[in-house]
Amino acid sequence: MEFSELVDSDRRLVILRALEEDAGYSLNESVIQSVLEALGHNVSRDRVRTDLVWLKEQGLLTIEEVVKVYVATITARGADVVHGRATVPGVKRPSPRNR
Repeated sequence: MEFSELVDSDRRLVILRALEEDAGYSLNESVIQSVLEALGHNVSRDRVRTDLVWLKEQGLLTIEEVVKVYVATITARGADVVHGRATVPGVKRPSPRNR
């Protein structure tokens, strides 16, 4: 696996974890970008949107557009990935200590 693929897969797992940890299982793209930055992924809003659409295509989250802002909500399948019960190529598998 190439370096860029490792970074992409980690960033996608971080997004899913953030959604899964939220009380409503849902965050807007601005908050997701801030979470990513806090965890070492300094990415543009466009990159966040691209990742959200990719994760939606995999059935791991849903997206609602509210006043031109994406609001993502994790799906049951996405939560399974966060907890290591399911794997999706392109999303880093969580280590046992991080579940």
